Amino acid sequence: MEGEAKNLKIKTGTLKRLTKEKVMYEQEVVTLQEKLKMYKDEGRDEYFIKKQTEVLKEASMMVPDTLRRLQKAYQDLKMNVEGATNVPQDSEIYGNASAALTNAEPHLVE
Repeated sequence: MEGEAKNLKIKTGTLKRLTKEKVMYEQEVVTLQEKLKMYKDEGRDEYFIKKQTEVLKEASMMVPDTLRRLQKAYQDLKMNVEGATNVPQDSEIYGNASAALTNAEPHLVE
């Protein structure tokens, strides 16, 4: 596999992974928020609730970090796709890269 195609393949994989990570972290935050509300409603121990709040805070901090990395990976891949002169547009690698860009677009905002 030549350099340009290999580079597109690697950057496509990175973008796909970061897109999945962002979705996963967002889902985890929602799940933790629901659990925390349930624990508070049940009147659980304050120490337990405090620990669960810390877990929620840590998970919440991962979303902006992952978003920043996702946005960078998106721009990197987009520039590589636009500048790809040695990779045919009808190739599987080019198609996968374009699809990854399209799939990532809705996740580029908080």
